[in-house]
Amino acid sequence: MSMQSDTLLAEKPRTSNRVRRLRVAGGGVIAFGVRIGDKLTVRDPEGCQPGLLYAISETEGGQAVIPSLNSLSGPTLDEALGLAGEGRAVAQNALVSRDIQPDAVRGGALFGGESAPGAEATFAVKSNGLCLVFAPGAAMAPDAQDTPTELLIEIEHDHDEQLDAPPPLAEPKLDLRIDAATASAYKVKAGDYIQIIDVEGRQCSDFLAFDAAALEQGIENGLDATTTHTLMGSAAPGPGLHSKYFDQTQKPLVEVVQDTVGRHDTFMLACSPKYYEDMGYPGHDNCTENFNRCLAPYGIAPRNGWPAINFFYNTFVDDTDGIGLDEPWSRPGDYVLLRALTDLVCASSSCADDIDPANAWMPTDIHVRVYDKDNLFPKGKAHRMTPDAQPRMTRESGFYPRFAALTRKFEDYKGFWLPTCFSDVEPIEEYWACREKAVIMDLSALRKFEVTGPDAEDLCQLVSTRNIRKLSTGQVVYTAFCYETGGMIDDGTVFRLGQNNFRVVCGDDYLGIWMRNIAAERNLKAWVRSSTDQLHNVAVQGPNSRDILKEIVWTPPHQPTMEELKWFRFTIGRIADQPVVISRTGYTGELGFEVWCHPDAAPKVFDAIWEAGQPLGLRPFGLLALDMVRIEAGLIFAGYEFCDQTDPVEAGIGFTVPKEIDHNDAFIGAEAIARRRANPQKKAVGLEIDSNDCVHHGDPVYIGRMQVGVVTSSTRSPILKKNIALARLDISKAELGTEVEIGKLDGHQKRIKATVTGFCQFDPKKERVRV
Repeated sequence: MSMQSDTLLAEKPRTSNRVRRLRVAGGGVIAFGVRIGDKLTVRDPEGCQPGLLYAISETEGGQAVIPSLNSLSGPTLDEALGLAGEGRAVAQNALVSRDIQPDAVRGGALFGGESAPGAEATFAVKSNGLCLVFAPGAAMAPDAQDTPTELLIEIEHDHDEQLDAPPPLAEPKLDLRIDAATASAYKVKAGDYIQIIDVEGRQCSDFLAFDAAALEQGIENGLDATTTHTLMGSAAPGPGLHSKYFDQTQKPLVEVVQDTVGRHDTFMLACSPKYYEDMGYPGHDNCTENFNRCLAPYGIAPRNGWPAINFFYNTFVDDTDGIGLDEPWSRPGDYVLLRALTDLVCASSSCADDIDPANAWMPTDIHVRVYDKDNLFPKGKAHRMTPDAQPRMTRESGFYPRFAALTRKFEDYKGFWLPTCFSDVEPIEEYWACREKAVIMDLSALRKFEVTGPDAEDLCQLVSTRNIRKLSTGQVVYTAFCYETGGMIDDGTVFRLGQNNFRVVCGDDYLGIWMRNIAAERNLKAWVRSSTDQLHNVAVQGPNSRDILKEIVWTPPHQPTMEELKWFRFTIGRIADQPVVISRTGYTGELGFEVWCHPDAAPKVFDAIWEAGQPLGLRPFGLLALDMVRIEAGLIFAGYEFCDQTDPVEAGIGFTVPKEIDHNDAFIGAEAIARRRANPQKKAVGLEIDSNDCVHHGDPVYIGRMQVGVVTSSTRSPILKKNIALARLDISKAELGTEVEIGKLDGHQKRIKATVTGFCQFDPKKERVRV
């Protein structure tokens, strides 16, 4: 490295951070350290969630960590731990490691029963110590709304401090700090885990791995991106079924277990001397020479450029086939967790690039930890509701163990592992079971929100395109949710549980944030609290679905039976002595029901449905088959048929918007939708495709040279015996019977003929769902 670049790096201030943010799951607990001078804030983002705070000094008999806690009353720490769910084991280990007796510690109660969304409590920390925060709450019954929700914690230091690596996932076998602009090599045994951590955020880490057994024979078999792309069918494997990285002999070397970023590069070389020379920085530190030095003791020959897996490196291919880069997506503490599939020699770098945005213009440290193979780390990707939210890893629903016994083919769908299809059948068999008999599917990834309070009806009326005031208790309505521009945020259903009690079921967590913001802006006394983790659900769909459920569902005399339950109504009862809510709703175009229960009850509920369904042909159902039936039925999907640039009419659900608007009681976006409806530009249509060639989302639709629209979804319809699609066309070219062409390749070299049809191409009168 030249003196010039050495000075350049030394003069740059290292990233520091005064604020640390943590999350406590509803019903859970978290333990963390604090230091004298810190300011601790606990926030209730959704409202109505009580909290408990405990603070224990590092010094026996020393000054209280938070003296003001003495004025608050709460149960003993031992009592609180006995009721805690998520995080309890970690918290107990923190107490044991400090020899703290929880029965002797009392804490403070935070927030009241009707705390407002965003309520917070702030404390000054007077001595170093350990804090524990609880978000207490019991399991919510499916017909109740007392859901425990998360609490957020913010620790603000009184001065800038260097960020530390996050706490280890388990006891590490190797705890290795890689200083900025350097690299280190290390050995990993088969089965052990490798955690590569971006300590301060926005820092790339190039990764190399070699088959150790082959190295002993003088053969350098290392990670090979081209082989990996080909075998995994992806640019960068991630947690799930297709998670492995291979060497050039097609031997898997590592698999991805967890990833909190989801944005990496597998195409570019690690930075090399030539890159910096070409940019006018001869002699600049670089990852290639750093790798050459640290790998030399293992007998690995130096190279002019290393084809590494570049974790956290944010590259992209633009419309001209140019490759660009930008700052990494990684935040402080983000990581990738790998599992070694054979004995390895590995090397990791902290990329030295400080002349472009690759490392946000300033290289910082990387931290590597290796954990023993006996640890069990669940697979998952991180999901954040908003850019500044704490990450949540992909989770398993209460029904997951039962579906996992039937298939290994799962994908991360909106933060849950859901089956794509099943090991003993293909999607086509699942499809026919839905159309002719019955199927069961995990839909627990749907987001649920409990909307309560004296102004709950006003809020639901304001955010929904349907007239919620006409909704009876026990009734469900399908609706759109729109911005003031008329563009859709989401679609979903609203359940009325009582006069001031509603449940909103939708696809996206953000809807809850938006509804809380609307309530605050309009001074409405209404709470919107997430119950997604308290309410999991399976869909039981198909002509035999009612006959299956009527044999196992008990309902009290004042609730409808399965035979009495009407379309878009729900009932309350029990299955296998487990409390459930059952709605006559679905996403298949068939007679069907959704069964809602607490995750702890899910295995028993599934078993009862499965056993009762076998004589009637019940089969499991995955996402691939679901896509087939919903396209036939003209049922829309977020990101395909609609986005925030699409209004409900353009999305094909104009029936959710009244043609006459009550301006004294109008929903958000009503005026904009009325203007757009009066001057329509686009229309949702179906397409009957005159070919067996595949058509895909995003394919352009033409008449001659003129593009008139775009395909939003497409499938091969077994029951219609042809390819069909949903599309959004220019209103002037959307008449039934209009002949169009779908562009493939570059849009012009290959065309597929198609004819405009109705949006719903199977059972357009909805006769099957109404039986």
